[in-house]
Order: sequence, then structure tokens, then C-alpha cells
Amino acid sequence: MRKINEQFVEERYGLDGSLQFFRANYPETFNFGYDVVDDIAQAEPSRPALLWCNPEGEEHHFTFADMKLWSDKTANVLAAHGIGRGDMVMVILRRHYQFWFVATALHKLGAVMVPATFMLKEHDLDYRLQSAEIKAVICTDVGYIADVVDASAPRCPSVQVKMLVGGAGGGTCEDPEAAGFGPALSGPDGLCKAAATREGWIDFNTELLAAPAEFERRETKAADPFLMYFSSGTSGNPKMVLHNSGYAVAHTVTAKHWHNVQSDGGVHFTIADTGWGKAVWGKYYGQWLMEACCLAYDFDRFDAQEILELIGKYQVTTLCCPPTMYRMFMEADVDQFDLASLVHCSTAGEALNPDLFDYWKEHTGLTIYEGFGQTETPLTIANLVGSTPRPGSMGKPSPQYELQIQLDDGTPARPGQTGEICIKMDEHTHGIMMEYYKNPEKTAEAIHDGWYHTGDTAWYDEDGYIWYVGRNDDVIKSSGYRIGPFEIESVLLEHAAVREVAVTGVPDELRGYAVKATIVLAEGFEGTPELTKELQTYVKQETAPYKFPRIVDYVDELPKTVNGKIRRVAIRKADEEAAHLPVEHDKKDGLV
Repeated sequence: MRKINEQFVEERYGLDGSLQFFRANYPETFNFGYDVVDDIAQAEPSRPALLWCNPEGEEHHFTFADMKLWSDKTANVLAAHGIGRGDMVMVILRRHYQFWFVATALHKLGAVMVPATFMLKEHDLDYRLQSAEIKAVICTDVGYIADVVDASAPRCPSVQVKMLVGGAGGGTCEDPEAAGFGPALSGPDGLCKAAATREGWIDFNTELLAAPAEFERRETKAADPFLMYFSSGTSGNPKMVLHNSGYAVAHTVTAKHWHNVQSDGGVHFTIADTGWGKAVWGKYYGQWLMEACCLAYDFDRFDAQEILELIGKYQVTTLCCPPTMYRMFMEADVDQFDLASLVHCSTAGEALNPDLFDYWKEHTGLTIYEGFGQTETPLTIANLVGSTPRPGSMGKPSPQYELQIQLDDGTPARPGQTGEICIKMDEHTHGIMMEYYKNPEKTAEAIHDGWYHTGDTAWYDEDGYIWYVGRNDDVIKSSGYRIGPFEIESVLLEHAAVREVAVTGVPDELRGYAVKATIVLAEGFEGTPELTKELQTYVKQETAPYKFPRIVDYVDELPKTVNGKIRRVAIRKADEEAAHLPVEHDKKDGLV
């Protein structure tokens, strides 16, 4: 093992072995494609990098040598079509293995990767293509997203190249054998054999197979833009979050000290679509800096039983997924599955409820280590390896950053006081966004007076553990009280009738806002007035009475992202529209 991560960071540990100090330290020419992927490939060509499979039955095992080969070929394809340093390239590839080829190739070229979800509609894509001046779109042929690109591209003059990737089903094919997919494409001979023909598009897979295998290193700088995400706003125009290569190095903490990836013989599994930031958190940068192998499952719709079966089949050692997915595992009865290979579990995306923490510990013997970060940051707060998590707490600040909970006047909060999570910005800070692209006003609102202001609120206890309250937008201001939704959700989830819940504020003439609970009931319960009263009384008994939900709405399902994160903003928007009120714009969900 090269221990390549140690070349680019400084670390110090306490006598108990806990991480006390971490700082990224990489050369100005650092490039993840050359200095990590290619370096490992040349030193240990057979080291496993990626295990990939899909519901159709196709399976591939990639080494780092494979990743060098295919990313070099991809770089040649892209360069042949005029893609180079500084070009913005939108990548919509679901969980196809080609994502890893494309991402690494774009880094080698010095282009800017702009991942996007396959769930975008025309107005979403219009804004993204135009505002980012996207030059090329590399897109899956699975689903309808290529239709959306074709509809939007004529309105976006910057788009010069459209490449279509044959996704071989991507979990959507009802008859893989008839389509020539599935096991028939497993193994080296089946790689990129799914052609994709569409007028006006380049067939990526076919060109890739024919591309030269050698690619000479090009000049790039670590300080150059290399990755950009659109923040997860669901109304108005989302902000464009621009990162340089320090973001990749900063994720060493994510993989090494939070995910606890096992570099030799281990398999890490983060369940996330590549259109979202959590994918590179858990399926790419930090894991490969640690020379660890990742598992990717190219599914269409989440099925808890399928995922649990994969853990045993591929001997997954470390697992990370949102709390919602852990709850789905709980409902699938984890005791039925072979999870003996698991040694470490982590979660992010939304706050972890104590009842779920306790259930997982009881049934698997494993603690779930919670972490926090944003599209704008890598991991900033977490229960790191060797710590003792407190159920419901995000943990303590990452040693990578100087962090403060600040009051509205900018002064540090005292224990128990709710304030905004802020991160010190100076020459030693790496991994925080460069800027909101083309939006200096929003950038100045977020980064000023030497601090990055996250927009997320929390409080810390006497021992330094941090407890999440909510987005500034999520905090409910009712009758002079500031009420965080998470605490109420945690209480309600302990009631047998509640399967899932989202707590939001509803405009109220008397109180400003009233607390609303949108609830998915557990099997066997009905949303009667009697149950509503019972739940309200239960909350009053378990927490401060003023926090009880005055409005309870029973629904069949909660609005969620493709990764299972509850979209409270969608509930708020529906309530505001129903009340004929102006809809607030540009809200972002701060959890990755």
C-alpha cells in the first residue's frame, strides 16, 4: 500500500489515538487523476478500486490499472471533441461505471465537472446549462433525461457537444436478456458494449472502445476550478457551488476518520446517486485517496432488501447512507440478512433520530457515526473513529477546521445557546467552496469577516458535542419561540403509530407560524382525530408543551430526493401556495 494520502496531509494524534490535528498540504500542481488514480495504478495495478453491479445482473470488478486505462481513453475521446482546461461539462450518469471514467478524465483535462441528477425537468436544465455556460453534456440513455437535454439545448448556445452513454438498463430494464443486457455484459469483454444511438448525439461507449489508451499528462493547477454543484434549492434559481482540488484532498478526513474505510481487503458502500454531492463524498475522492475499494449498485428505485443482500454478497465492511434508508432497513427486518462483514456504519443527509441509533446498535451491534457537511464543504462536524457518539448529536468539529457557533451579532454562543455554524476562513482552510459562481453578492453573504456562514443552526453542550437545530429557513418562529423541527420529529418517531415524519412551520396569524407534523403512519394505524390528539399529547409530555404540532397531516409518503432525504421545503412550498402567500426562493438544504 502506498499510503498516498499521507503525501498530501499533515496529521497529529492524541495519546488515545484520536485525531487532534489535520491540514491539507498538497502541491500547486496536484491533480486527483494523475497524482492519486494513476499513481496507485502504476505502483499497485491490481489493487481493487470499484465493484460495480446492477439489478439486471451485470457485474464488473475494476482495479486502479483499469481506472487509469479507461480514464485515459475517456480523456482522449473528450479532447478529440474539443473539451479541455476550464470547460464546463455537465455529467448526468446515474450510477453507471462510466461516471468514474468521465470524472477522472475531466480532472486530467483540467475541465470542470458539473454533476446533475437525472430527475431534472426542462426549466431546471435551461437554467443550469445557460447560467454555467455548459460546453458539453455527457448523459445516460436510461430514462427521459436525454429528451430533456434535447428540448433545452437549443436555448443554450454554449452547448457544443452531447455525448450519450448506453446505461445497459440502469435498473429499469424489465427483460435484460432480450435487450442483450445483464450477465451477458459482465466481465472485461462486456465493458461499454451497450451502444446508444440518437440523432445529434455522440455514442460515448462506441468511441471509448476505439480510443487510444495512452494519454499524456496535461498542465493543471490545484487552485483551478475543477468541480461545481448546483445547490439543492427547490424553488427559484439554485446557487452554483464551485470547488478546486483542495476539496478532494479534504475528503481524506471523510473516508479515513469518519467512514473508517478498510484500505486492504475492505469494501466501502455509500448509497448515493452521482448527481448529488454525497457521491463524491463516499464513492470517489477520500476512498481512493485511502486506496480503498468502493461498491456501486446501479439501481433505479431503492429497495431495502436488495441493498441488505448486497452487503453480504460483496462482503461490505463499511456502510454510509441517510437515516431514511437505515429506517427502511429496520422495516425490512435486518435480522434476516447476513451483515457479519460490516465493521463500521455512518450516516449523513439529515439528523439521526435516537430511536434509530438504538435499534441499529441492538440488532447489528454497530454504532452509527453521524456526520455533517454541505454542498459547499466536505465533512465539518462528525463522530469520528474512536469517539463515543451521543445519540442525536452530530458529534464534534472536524480537526480540519476552526468552527464556532455564532449568535446573530457574530459573537460566540455559550453552551446551550442556538446559533449559526461558522467556519474560519484563512490560508490554511481547504475544501470549502471557492465561491458561488457568477454570484458575488451571495458569496459575500456567505463568506465575510473571515468566516464561512453555513446557514445551519445548532447548539453545543458542556462537553463540546454539537446538536443540530435546522436550517435558518427550517427553524420555526412561533409565539416568540424558536423551535427546531428535529427535536419534535425525534419524539414523534418514538410513537408506535409514526413511521416517518417531517415537521415544518405553517403561517399563522396569531403565532406567526404554527408547528405542523406531516406523518406517514405505521401499518395498522389510521389518521383519526383521536390519534391526532394522542400524538399531540405525547409530544407535550415528552418535550416543552409549546413545541407540540398544532396541525397534523397524514400522507401516504413524504417528498424526498432520489437519495431518500426528506424535502421539508416542498411541504412548506405547498402550504404557502395553499395559503396564497409569496413563495420564498433560493432555499438550500444544508445537509449533504
